[in-house]
Amino acid sequence: MSATPLFRPGANIAVKVPVVAFEATVAFYTETLGFRVESRDVSSVVIDFGGKHLWIDRVETIAKAEVWLEVATHDLAAASSHLAANGVERCDEVEALPEGMAAFWIKDPAAVVHLVTEAEP
Repeated sequence: MSATPLFRPGANIAVKVPVVAFEATVAFYTETLGFRVESRDVSSVVIDFGGKHLWIDRVETIAKAEVWLEVATHDLAAASSHLAANGVERCDEVEALPEGMAAFWIKDPAAVVHLVTEAEP
């Protein structure tokens, strides 16, 4: 029997924002709160959020904002098995991951999306 995998908060938090609220949301974090922009492109702004990366993502297919979190583990296969054994289903269809990325998607009981990534212990 394998040990329970170690989980810890990941480095990324994503706020998926409807198109109509994207610029105002970015302005809130950058102008109102004064947080530093790490990178920006047409559909995403990454903000330094106290040692975390806050991704503000412009999404055309949603009507209200969603918060997505990252959880890191030292053993992705063990984590997948552990989560499945505890009734947590993968939902890899929520967003395509870059090819070769060691990660998968899950949702908590409140439907908050989590990216489970593999990281050093």
